[in-house]
Amino acid sequence: MIVTVTLNAALDVTYDTPDVDWAGVNRVRHVHRRAGGKGVNVARVLAALGQDVVATGLAGGLTGRAIRDDLDAAGLAHGFTDVAAESRTTLAVSDGDRTALFNEPGPPVTADELRNFAKSYEKAVEGAAAVVISGSLPLGVPSDYYAVLAGIAARLGVPALVDADGEPLRHAPGGRPAIVKPNHEELARAVPGGTPAEGAQALRAEGAGAVVVSMGADGLLAVTPEGDFQARMPYAVRGNPTGAGDALVAGLALGLVEADGWPERLRRAAALGAAAVAAPVAGDFDRAVFADVHPKISVSTHP
Repeated sequence: MIVTVTLNAALDVTYDTPDVDWAGVNRVRHVHRRAGGKGVNVARVLAALGQDVVATGLAGGLTGRAIRDDLDAAGLAHGFTDVAAESRTTLAVSDGDRTALFNEPGPPVTADELRNFAKSYEKAVEGAAAVVISGSLPLGVPSDYYAVLAGIAARLGVPALVDADGEPLRHAPGGRPAIVKPNHEELARAVPGGTPAEGAQALRAEGAGAVVVSMGADGLLAVTPEGDFQARMPYAVRGNPTGAGDALVAGLALGLVEADGWPERLRRAAALGAAAVAAPVAGDFDRAVFADVHPKISVSTHP
């Protein structure tokens, strides 16, 4: 079983709107509403890949209820800890070529609520094959909390993958996660100056087992115990990039469970990210795009 953690779960709303007029009235062609947040999206992709997965995190209020109801309808196992405040809603507006995101900050979380989550998290992780910890932190959660959660998993012998930004990313290596997955902009903010390879090496030196950097159209850079690798995409996929990073993380998590070599881990992860761009909403991926792009991705050692 793979456990995913989404402390800032959301109800994701996606507007599919051709020819957006940012100064006028727009008619929405399609509306998608579903439970989201990065860890939830990862769980959806893993479930679609046939993995036993449970989504955990924090959820509160009517929005939290809607998140749970949607996961029930999707048949996705979950174990969210209650918080008193209202969970957030996110809005993505896509015209097919461009996507604008509007993300609410999330609910304030009390110390007691966080302690309740920690207890349920430790029970969920016991015996798990891997844990994915991803996304933003709601108000009241310490910036080093992902390092704390990764450290609990490490103590239990469970590899953790952390996908974060800002201070949570800077602190994450302290929990000795198996993989830290920033994109190149997040890495530059966490480790200013230097090349992506140098930034990744710095995070490894602070305790991360491996660092995988998503580089957009330039593919992936991985700094690992087995060496440094570059995965290059054969072509760009058009669509909605929301959730592409989460599909990529799902591929990396699957690689932890199946103990694939790094070239295949990166090839599958990059292909899932590209296939997610071709899907209309986060948490989905286009299987035809995945099947086409996967064998065409080249992986080479990085100098």
